[in-house]
Amino acid sequence: MKRIFGNRKEEDERRRGERYVLMTESPVRPLVLRMAGPTIVSMMVTALYNIIDAFFVGHISTEATAGVGVSFAYMTFINALGFFFGHGSGNFISTALGAKKYDEAEKMAATGFVSSMTFGLIAMIVGLCLLSPLSRMMGSTPDVLPHANDYLLFILIGTPFMMSSLTLNNQLRLQGNAHYAMVGISTGAILNIILDAYFIYSLDMGVMGASLATCISQMVGWLVLLIGTEQKGNVHIRLRNVNPNWQTFKEIFKGGNPSLVRHVFVCVSTIMLNRYAAFYADPGTEASALAAFAIVSRIMMFAFSIILGIGQGFQPVCGFNYGAGLHERVRKSFIFTMQLSTAILLIVSIAFSVYAPELVRLFRSEDPELIRIGAEVLRWQCLSFPLVGVSTATNMLYQTVRKTFIASLLSMGRQGLFFIPTIMILPHFIGLQGVEMTQAVADALTFLLSLPFAVKEALAISH
Repeated sequence: MKRIFGNRKEEDERRRGERYVLMTESPVRPLVLRMAGPTIVSMMVTALYNIIDAFFVGHISTEATAGVGVSFAYMTFINALGFFFGHGSGNFISTALGAKKYDEAEKMAATGFVSSMTFGLIAMIVGLCLLSPLSRMMGSTPDVLPHANDYLLFILIGTPFMMSSLTLNNQLRLQGNAHYAMVGISTGAILNIILDAYFIYSLDMGVMGASLATCISQMVGWLVLLIGTEQKGNVHIRLRNVNPNWQTFKEIFKGGNPSLVRHVFVCVSTIMLNRYAAFYADPGTEASALAAFAIVSRIMMFAFSIILGIGQGFQPVCGFNYGAGLHERVRKSFIFTMQLSTAILLIVSIAFSVYAPELVRLFRSEDPELIRIGAEVLRWQCLSFPLVGVSTATNMLYQTVRKTFIASLLSMGRQGLFFIPTIMILPHFIGLQGVEMTQAVADALTFLLSLPFAVKEALAISH
């Protein structure tokens, strides 16, 4: 028995040593691309969960599409805590591995995973007890409420698995094992497509079928990710390593707070967007407006997932090399990440602007008002979308090197500091068009906030 465990420990140490050499000595640009490839797939597949549900539900009714869109606010809440524990523990794991502190990495992995699972259980219980009030709080109108409740039901049941799945995904990715993260997420998404079609059409379950399909597929993805942590060379999850003390949670907060702040503001801004869209829409078109904004948010999130994937490919490179004291490698990888992200976003924005009506029509072709509003919203957002690459990469840099205050400030910009005041002011003067313009204005202002920090770190990564 000792020989078995001894051999396994030696193999883990050997593979971790190989990974250390890879992360700290390989040419930076190919390394970022190597880390980014699986994470781009993972992030795009994650975005596909919402895209798939919106696509299938869009052929039921406009109200059903709006109901799924309203529920997106709760999905961002799940993301908030999942990424908080995932980035908080994962960034620590990354720098700990860079410093060759393997025992500390294992304690943090177990604590982050168990914490996210626990918070997910609490959220599930509270949400199930307050289902209709929760839907109304997120912006449901009376005709949309039944559909929002139907979709939320199984999403709530699956919350512990969804939340901790995000934590596992980020832990694997930030230790340089994006491949396992990609496999887990992709498995769930493929299953989601199959189950959506079966539950919605074959069993005629409607919106509730989409919810059940997402719940089951996320649980399967969670299991695959958990198995992935047992692969040789990975940081293993062991309950005996759970260490819920003040210092551990302080480290999780330092690494995860920017993600928490960002996703909390996404949740708040989504709720405000739902409410303002319904309020400023022409009478009788409230559901069309809600559905239009929901569809565009999914289209843009799919495109944004590419940039998130690139940024998350940069993070383990940044974390390992920052932990190893190789700051010039951090600087080079940061500049490359900004350049690549901006180029991709420019191409995507042009394409989306040209084909805006066609993209919206894919989800719901039976509602002309929905298509008209959706195309306008999409084109507005594409105006400043290329600027998001700089602000996203800068935020991820500061988060990974654990400069918490600046990272949190930048996280608040896009959906908080600028989005919330803009959506409260613009519609007062120009109605629904002001709601349509809000994200574009917020993205431009966030870029201006991030630019000085980006320039500073591009010149020299400080200690």
